[in-house]
Amino acid sequence: MAEFPAEFVWGVATSAYQIEGGATEGGRGPSIWDTFAERPGATRDGRTGAVACDHYHRWPHDMALLSDLGVDAYRFSVAWTRVQPTGRGPVEQRGLDFYRRVVDALRDRDIEPFVTLYHWDLPQGLEDDGGWRSRDTALRFADYAAVVHEELGDSVRFWTTMNEPFVSAVAGYAEGRHAPGAREGHGSLAAAHHLLLGHGLGVRAMRAQGGGKFGGEKFGGDRFGGDKFGIVLNQSPAVPVGPGGEAAARRFDLLLRRQFTEPLFGGAYPGDYDDVFGPITDLSFRHDGDLDVIGTPLDYVGVNYYYRRHVADAPPAVADPADRTAEDIGVDYTQLPDVPKTGLGWPIEPTGLIEALTDLKNRYPDLPPIYLTENGCAYPEPVEDRERVAFLSSHLSALSTAIEFGVDVRGYFHWSLLDNFEWAHGYGPRFGLVHVDYTTLVRTPKASFSWYRDYIREQRAG
Repeated sequence: MAEFPAEFVWGVATSAYQIEGGATEGGRGPSIWDTFAERPGATRDGRTGAVACDHYHRWPHDMALLSDLGVDAYRFSVAWTRVQPTGRGPVEQRGLDFYRRVVDALRDRDIEPFVTLYHWDLPQGLEDDGGWRSRDTALRFADYAAVVHEELGDSVRFWTTMNEPFVSAVAGYAEGRHAPGAREGHGSLAAAHHLLLGHGLGVRAMRAQGGGKFGGEKFGGDRFGGDKFGIVLNQSPAVPVGPGGEAAARRFDLLLRRQFTEPLFGGAYPGDYDDVFGPITDLSFRHDGDLDVIGTPLDYVGVNYYYRRHVADAPPAVADPADRTAEDIGVDYTQLPDVPKTGLGWPIEPTGLIEALTDLKNRYPDLPPIYLTENGCAYPEPVEDRERVAFLSSHLSALSTAIEFGVDVRGYFHWSLLDNFEWAHGYGPRFGLVHVDYTTLVRTPKASFSWYRDYIREQRAG
């Protein structure tokens, strides 16, 4: 078994829209995912997250599951529309009270809350006014971040602003396969910028409230120190395939990684930005001083890793560059290696995790500490859980190797605690350590739950 540092953090993760349900309760307003999921053909079998795992009502049982699992930390997201139903204006105290109950329950169990403020569920009211295409949304996010931090900052010290801005910007505004379901060029590039701007503004707004709101003395020690602020990025290394593959891999790397990591940690947009996105690029959404805000120093960075992308060169799907969407960069994504695959067809390549982490470290020597904030695999039901156990074991071994190579990784969060609503895939793929019967909503721990619990215990035993 791989060995990890004594202070390594073991956790699991979820997100609000995927597990909470209670879509019209407690004053919650509609999000872009409520709207998108109601669109015919948008999700598998027309399913929505209106009920999901009903965590909104069953959260005490889910807290008990976390205790049984024996994790150090739980990463979850706050639904913006529970706090501000339209994304701006009056605060809905019932929403904040719900998250206060969850946080207090975690603290009672000595489980560290890792709060994500935005996991793709933008209030529909803000989308109606332009969504992430609009600079105003970044400003409203900072307001929202300050509200939640003011309310929960005495008991929460780990604050993630954004989860995977690439998915929000490209899958949501360019490819149309995620909410809000747009297929745009300029809109998706502006969205990417405004997500990063909102991140920087949000960190500054929270730090301005004192930064040290966390009352560590209340919780018996200060293992982690005071308030920590970060962002979560998905990192899928691109593997070139065939003639022209090297150039295609560089273009894909810009689309998924560098258009986010360079402004955050390098102080500029990549030099080949215009070469890749071409004449569709209108950069008027960038303002003087934005990069300083985006590059606000962080205390950690979250990395989500699931698989590598094997890419080949391909002619753009649309001949006229002016009509192309931002994801149409002349890359064929259909290349699949001859390796085992998950139920979603994702290649299982643990070495890609080592590559993703070491590459990030080498590109940005001053990178803050890393938490692996998502890693997991989905299979349809029924399936013997040995596949998930094998996935966990191999990726934890790879993570240990990355640490041996000098990458400062402080923790691991398995995705996910529960089977849940898997966005456009509906309820088909199951990522959970805990099985959820979507008819009865009964939770049943899987073999992987027991395996991960025992793994954590063995690590603590030294």
